[in-house]
Amino acid sequence: MAVLLASDLHLDPARPEPVEAFLRFLAGPAREAEALYLLGDLFEAWVGDDDDDPMPARVAAGLAALAQAGVTIWFQRGNRDFLIGPDFAARCGVRLLGEAEVHELGGVPTLLMHGDQLCTRDLSYQAFRRQARDPDWQRQLLAQPLAARRALAATARAESRAHTAAAAAEIMDVEPEAVRAALHAHGVRRLIHGHTHRPAIHRFALGDADAERIVLPDWHARAGWAVVDRDAITLVEQSL
Repeated sequence: MAVLLASDLHLDPARPEPVEAFLRFLAGPAREAEALYLLGDLFEAWVGDDDDDPMPARVAAGLAALAQAGVTIWFQRGNRDFLIGPDFAARCGVRLLGEAEVHELGGVPTLLMHGDQLCTRDLSYQAFRRQARDPDWQRQLLAQPLAARRALAATARAESRAHTAAAAAEIMDVEPEAVRAALHAHGVRRLIHGHTHRPAIHRFALGDADAERIVLPDWHARAGWAVVDRDAITLVEQSL
C-alpha cells in the first residue's frame, strides 16, 4: 500500500472549497493508503485547541474517521498551526511529529519537515520562528482569551502577506546549503517538505551520492499530495 503526504492546505472558514475537497480526500483516496502524513499548515491559523469554530471540528471528525478505518495519520506542525496540541491531536486520532523526523517511506529513509526552517535567508521570519517555538511564549499566548488570540492571528496573517509581497522570491525559498546540512545531519538522501508552495521533485548530488527533495503542493487553486510506494514517488494535483 502507498503512503500519502500533503501540506499547506491552509483550511479557513472563509474558503470553504479546500475544506470540502480535503474532507472528500479523507473519505476517498486516503482510505486506500497505508498512512497519511500531514506536514504542516493544515489550517490557515490555529489559535489553540479550545477553538470552537465548527470548521476545525468537521476536519477533526474526518481525520478521526480515517484513523478508525485503520489508516495511520502523522501530523507535523507548520508555521501557521504550530499551536496545535495534544488535545486536538487526540480528537483527530493523529500522531504528532517533531520538527524533523526520519521515517522509512517506500523502503527509503526519508526526512520529513514542514520546510520553513530551511528558508534561512528570510532572517526576519527566522527570528519570529524562534520566538513562536518558545514554550513560555506559547503559554503566555494561549493564556489570553480566545477572542484576543483570534485578533492577534488576523494581524499576524496580514503582516505575513505584506512580508511575502515585499520579499524577494529567492528569500522565500529554501536555502540549498540548509537542505544539504539537514540531509547530512540525519544521514539520509531524501527530503520531503512543504511550505514554499513550489511543488517539484528536485534531484541533485549529495557528495558522491544522488539525493532528492520533494516539495509538496499547496491547496490554494488545486488540491495536491504525494504518493510514495516502493516503485516511485508521484505528485498528484486535481481540481478543488
